[in-house]
Amino acid sequence: MYPLRNLFLLLFIFVAAPFLLQGAVQYKYSVIPKKVYENQLFPVTILEIGSDPGYPPDFYFDLHNPHQPLFQKPLVIKNGNDSFYTFYFKADRESFELPRLTITNNGAIVSFDAMPIPTVNLKGRADFCGVLAADMKIKTSQASTYDEKSNLVTLSIEAFEANIENMHLDNAIEDGVENIERTNAKVIGEFYIVVPDSQKKLKFTYYNTIKQQYNFLETPIEIVDSTVSTQSQLNPKNDGFDKFKKFTFIGLSILFFLLFLWKRDFFYLIISVISMITLLTFYSPKKKICIQQGASLYILPTNTSRISTKMTEEYTTQILAERTEFYKIELPNGAIGWIKNEDICEN
Repeated sequence: MYPLRNLFLLLFIFVAAPFLLQGAVQYKYSVIPKKVYENQLFPVTILEIGSDPGYPPDFYFDLHNPHQPLFQKPLVIKNGNDSFYTFYFKADRESFELPRLTITNNGAIVSFDAMPIPTVNLKGRADFCGVLAADMKIKTSQASTYDEKSNLVTLSIEAFEANIENMHLDNAIEDGVENIERTNAKVIGEFYIVVPDSQKKLKFTYYNTIKQQYNFLETPIEIVDSTVSTQSQLNPKNDGFDKFKKFTFIGLSILFFLLFLWKRDFFYLIISVISMITLLTFYSPKKKICIQQGASLYILPTNTSRISTKMTEEYTTQILAERTEFYKIELPNGAIGWIKNEDICEN
């Protein structure tokens, strides 16, 4: 009798456990926008009430729906016994439908039906760069000569909940976005734009989705040196800092040589000689390379970068910088760009 009762008890626990868990842990949408704009990147948050750290949930969005989260793993924020799971989606030009969601947790299953979210058009303006963001800023700005009539401006952009891959200015001769990296809501990238050499500043707007208004961003266009890098953090040589280093090593060479004459200690002479050798490296000629006819000159040192021009003939020039398989060079017309090492002459 007792074994049979125990068997029924175990069977009841096995069958009822998922329903008991489902009652203990509850799920609901915490954040869903009432409307979205075309190309807007926005969060969708699921609240888990009564979280059990031993049983994290699994989320499954209907794969038949073309609108999928940018990341399969959500951003998780704990608040006491509750947890918030945030996924990021991007609206397209058509109506947006949040896909059907299924959540499993230790045998329990919870489902949410697909949900349409109205997509509305944003009233445009001439200086709008096409980016909608919760926040956006220019971290660094660099400018260099592109050709005889144009300059190349490169902006290092940092934004949140932003579609910087759609960044574009209508008055640009040429522009684009490279090296985009996303971490949940945060996104960084390099925006480059070719503008007339008469233009002295770059000014545009983005749409702030939190404030529901256009915000201005502005940066001056200053050509400091023709060897300025075409991408932030790629400046191979800062002339002001180089002058400081040269004067420093000249001073050290003279100081230690005078100490040698005074103390007659060869240690000071050795230090003086090392300083002189280091100083000479700053005056050594730059390495030259021969570039094949037909080689492509890239705006940025990436395989996906746009090509600014092609070599019409074989050309020999100095290397301004190196980055992985790319060499930075300057053409006779002052244009600066990057050449792949495979385009270097064999001999």
